[in-house]
Amino acid sequence: MVTPIGRFVEVSEEGQYLSKERGFMLVSAGTKLVGKVPLDDIAAVMATARGTTVSVSLLAELAERGTPFVVPGANFAPSALLWPIVGHHAVSRRMESQIANNRALSKALWQQVVAAKIRRQGWAVSQSGGSSAPFEFLARRVKLGDEGNLEAQAARRYWPLMFGPQFRRDRDAAGINALLNYGYAVLRAIVARALCATGLHPGVGIFHRHPSNPMPLADDLMEPFRPIVDLTVTQLVRDDILEVGPVAKRRLVATLWQDQKTAQGTTPLMTAILRTSQSLADSYQSGIAELLFPFTDLDGDDNVQNAEWLPDHVDDSDVRPASDDESPA
Repeated sequence: MVTPIGRFVEVSEEGQYLSKERGFMLVSAGTKLVGKVPLDDIAAVMATARGTTVSVSLLAELAERGTPFVVPGANFAPSALLWPIVGHHAVSRRMESQIANNRALSKALWQQVVAAKIRRQGWAVSQSGGSSAPFEFLARRVKLGDEGNLEAQAARRYWPLMFGPQFRRDRDAAGINALLNYGYAVLRAIVARALCATGLHPGVGIFHRHPSNPMPLADDLMEPFRPIVDLTVTQLVRDDILEVGPVAKRRLVATLWQDQKTAQGTTPLMTAILRTSQSLADSYQSGIAELLFPFTDLDGDDNVQNAEWLPDHVDDSDVRPASDDESPA
């Protein structure tokens, strides 16, 4: 059974070998055992050390538990993720409804995702000392399929407020960008795990489409949760932590246990993500878009006047107008 809470294990030391033995993941360096973790306690495994080796039997055990194995590429951007194909008892039925969903449902789902993302961006800005009002102004005006590309409008405003006017989102850059990459890789793994746990296929997205991306649905569903990582990175920057070292990694992974306000009460982020994934599965089966995201406290209202229309061009390469082959299907 996939549990919503678990340990995020990173292997960052070179020359380590990962294997399994009687329900445990073993970490060895040569003939020396350096770590031992119960498999049932692991939420995800990330191998950042290039010299890591791993047994197939361990990968099979992780897959059977719905536990993703993440391999980051350059600068901690995700390169590969082992996706479990076993797990949920209703996986066939739910995948069928996911694949069969129509264009109208996809547009309604994407509208809710974008609105939730913009509201969460406003929350992150307010937590950093700014005003969330312009983001609430934009979030309330998101149309089906995000016609008008308000996601880009919000992003154009958001990044300078969070990291300064000179900041550019570049996944190949160091410093802030590398910290964001690492945090997003952690988040992506947990979202993919939640999707598998609820019987959905991460390869069939709502909006994202790219032949080299095996996890478009994970990228879709993680959008409203990204600002939680962003806020943690701003706090790291204030503490003069600009490298992806042990302190930064611990604090970024700790976001998974941050309390979130939900309709079911206060719950850790990992549990909130699982519930959001469940609501997506329910939406596919019912044909009605009813996504559940954690609550955000915003100070905006319909009278906000300072959310001026902004150019479509944005510096964040992750946010762009949809092309014909990327539109919700």
